[in-house]
Amino acid sequence: MIRFASKLQRLAALSLLPVAALLAAAPASAQSRDYPNKPVELVVPFQPGGGTDALARAFADATRKHMPQSMIIVNKPGASGAIGWQDVVNAKPDGYRLAVVTVELTTLPHMGLAKFTYEDLAPIARLNADQAAITVRADAPWNTIEEFLAAAKNDSGKLSVGNAGNGSIWHLAAAALEDKTSVKFNHTPFQGAGPAVLALMGGHIDAVAVSPAEVTTYVQAGKLKTLAVMAEQRVKGFEKVPTLKERNIDLVIGTWRGIAAPKNTPPEVIAYLKTVSQQAANEPAFREVLDKQNLGFAYADDVAFKATMAKDSAYFKTLMGKLDIKN
Repeated sequence: MIRFASKLQRLAALSLLPVAALLAAAPASAQSRDYPNKPVELVVPFQPGGGTDALARAFADATRKHMPQSMIIVNKPGASGAIGWQDVVNAKPDGYRLAVVTVELTTLPHMGLAKFTYEDLAPIARLNADQAAITVRADAPWNTIEEFLAAAKNDSGKLSVGNAGNGSIWHLAAAALEDKTSVKFNHTPFQGAGPAVLALMGGHIDAVAVSPAEVTTYVQAGKLKTLAVMAEQRVKGFEKVPTLKERNIDLVIGTWRGIAAPKNTPPEVIAYLKTVSQQAANEPAFREVLDKQNLGFAYADDVAFKATMAKDSAYFKTLMGKLDIKN
């Protein structure tokens, strides 16, 4: 009798194992199904005022029609974006803390300025791509890129060119221009393109190597002038500005911006965010902000975005080795 009861108990216990396993997995699964049940934070790793911040705010507004919860912008500037991205890399992978990522995600690790790589974040969607440009004050003595470069050559290392931080794409753009034209600039880092442009406006630096998006308001107001863009063809809204290629300088370099989550975020959460991102990207209001800011719309899904990251990481590793750019 005792043996029989014991056997029944063992069988009963074994029959409950699958149920126990399902119950253990239920909370995580339910959490994913309920996503999002609270506001989602979107970390912008730069100061307010630049193109990245403008895109993030427009994107967050555009998601309101497609999410039951709000997306809240959190600016965490510093170290050319590394501080904000490290914050998201370290965040709980539950979809409630996302990052606006830029091309610097693929440059900083090669300079020893970041302990993470692009592979530590899960791409959701690329939203934009823009080329670098050289912009000066409207009252500056240079009216062409040739005049600006001649001045840099005559006063080697004296002309100060502002960027969004050491290792930022705008720093690399100016350094690549040095390499192509045999001139030397005084590279001046800031915590984002916005502060760099404000320093230019105040006469504290001679030029900036940022995208047209970051200077468009001041160019339109007649306070700044763009001398050249580092693009394959002329940029919308800056049709009168030549490309470097038109000036026989073979240099094309720029940035992209998109949305990413911490690595290991549940696939169903990533899938949800992919759908919302595509819907938001197609909102007329989002496109209008991009057009107004001269931000180039360039949507790509998570797979294509990750391939771009891998390609750029390899390219910039080679470029920085050639230019000997270090921390």
